[in-house]
Amino acid sequence: MKMLFALLAVLAVSSLTSCNTAIGMGRDFRQLGIMMENKAHGRPASGGEQQQQDNLPTY
Repeated sequence: MKMLFALLAVLAVSSLTSCNTAIGMGRDFRQLGIMMENKAHGRPASGGEQQQQDNLPTY
């Protein structure tokens, strides 16, 4: 019974933080895509200019 309660507690806590994790991972993949695109076009991977954050939610 204690094991079941512990498992439910871990699942509850992880579900509360999963939204921010998914948003952060999405931003990381977006940045990776921008860097790959820049590299493919012969530009520096960082882009050189300030990257726009188009309507991304801030949490």
